Amino acid sequence: MFTGLIETVGEIVSLERRGASGSLTVRAALPAAEIKLGDSIAINGACLTVVRLGGGTFTFDVSPETIDRTAFRNLKAGSPVNMERALKLSDRLDGHLVSGHVDCIATIVERREVSGNIVFTFRFPREFGKYIAAKGSIAIDGISLTVNTVEADCFTVNIIPHTAEKTNLVGKRAGDEVNIETDLICRYLERLLSGRSAEGEGVSLELLAKSGFL
Repeated sequence: MFTGLIETVGEIVSLERRGASGSLTVRAALPAAEIKLGDSIAINGACLTVVRLGGGTFTFDVSPETIDRTAFRNLKAGSPVNMERALKLSDRLDGHLVSGHVDCIATIVERREVSGNIVFTFRFPREFGKYIAAKGSIAIDGISLTVNTVEADCFTVNIIPHTAEKTNLVGKRAGDEVNIETDLICRYLERLLSGRSAEGEGVSLELLAKSGFL
């Protein structure tokens, strides 16, 4: 589990394909003494496991599912990637709960400079629109952000200078692809609602309203 607050921007050393799978090596200024084999690190929002480390680099195996689901296909040697180590239960949750499981890829359709901020417009697959709400949380390449506006297949976010400087968004332009993770709570809520029995047992909108959640 992660928070969506990026610790550092690493640099891709190599991305090797092995059939449907792959291997990713990243150079990053993370405290190697605090990281061990098997630790989870989010790379552009995708939770990966450290399988080798040393000399300031970290290597991860990349599964076919991750390759199919993410924008890793666009990475190459020298590409900047957002990195965050797994959340400690004692940490403040300054972002939002991010699982590191990417839902889909979105494409930047517009980048605008507004009073020193950057406003991005992203186009996403329509089937994920039900999980995206204005003023709700979303993870873009692993960054916890707030949705400004949302339409059927597009949404906007505002990037403050600090976020731009500390993440790979500063270099993003129209046409670039990013990894999207929608709100974890929305997905579980949908699953609960869809699991109601024919007799109407289980969680329902009526039950949630009666309990004060709506």
